[in-house]
Amino acid sequence: MIEVTPPTPLPAGVSVIVPVYRSAAILPDLVARLEPVLQSLGIPHELLLVNDGSPDASWTVIGQLAAQHPWIRGVRMMRNYGQHNALLAGLRLARFDTVITLDDDLQHPPEVLPGLLAGLTEGIDVVYGSPENEQHGVFRDLASVVTKMALGSAMGAETARMVSALRVFRTDLRSAFAAYSSPFVSIDVLLTWGTTRFTAIRVRHDPRSVGKSNYSIARLIRHALNMMTGFSVLPLQLASIIGFLFTLFGMGVLAYVLGSYLIVGSSVAGFPFLASIIAIFSGAQLFALGILGEYLARMHFRTMDKPAYTVGEIIGTTATPASSDLSKPPA
Repeated sequence: MIEVTPPTPLPAGVSVIVPVYRSAAILPDLVARLEPVLQSLGIPHELLLVNDGSPDASWTVIGQLAAQHPWIRGVRMMRNYGQHNALLAGLRLARFDTVITLDDDLQHPPEVLPGLLAGLTEGIDVVYGSPENEQHGVFRDLASVVTKMALGSAMGAETARMVSALRVFRTDLRSAFAAYSSPFVSIDVLLTWGTTRFTAIRVRHDPRSVGKSNYSIARLIRHALNMMTGFSVLPLQLASIIGFLFTLFGMGVLAYVLGSYLIVGSSVAGFPFLASIIAIFSGAQLFALGILGEYLARMHFRTMDKPAYTVGEIIGTTATPASSDLSKPPA
């Protein structure tokens, strides 16, 4: 007897969230490819295009697309807050029970979305579309690896090595971070506050056809540092380990100096040796103080009650804010 695995039931509806930055030229193509994919699902759907303070004509194009397609809503941020902050704003405005996030550059082909939705089974809450091969430069790929290592520390999940901006997850996970308002946002870490049931599916990753990536190496490294100091105690643990190792090193130096004096009858030669030891220990102390300073800076920003984002305008035939105060998370 052949056992037939029942197909995964489709969600009641899908909200697609796309953060937009310098993408005026490619947005029409994105909508043109996304529309037949969503229609083929046969379920209610919407597309939220979140303009993250883009300096080009992206907001104008979003307005035109929202006027042409009733299933598209445009969200304009007051300024540039960052990709994850824009995703958080869109997530809090999502109307359906399943959320899909993807980039605006069509490197994530919309045609793979049904396969990712099929991976959202009863025991899985988050499905990542992990690229089979990255279509970036060598240094950009290296920075991406470093960022994923930092994300692994912050998430505490093995799947962190396979994360990407292409995600499918259950909308009700947002209740786990409904009150979150820090300016430092990582959607992937916030999702771990609501579930530990992650998986990843390999998908193709197309080369970017228009423009270039807005994520430079410096921005990726900054994002990695924000994740480590904003959502993990790993840097503090690293500082403790370095302090312990240098304490052992100092004890070894002391034993060497005393041994030389007692056995040979002479002390270690003068200033260069002493200056080197002082420089090493001073560097270790400044490194530890710098880590503490990063944590104190984030505590300072939290006490200022700086919002994660501020929404300036929402357009579309079904544009309804999730909260009367768009600079705060919904109550």
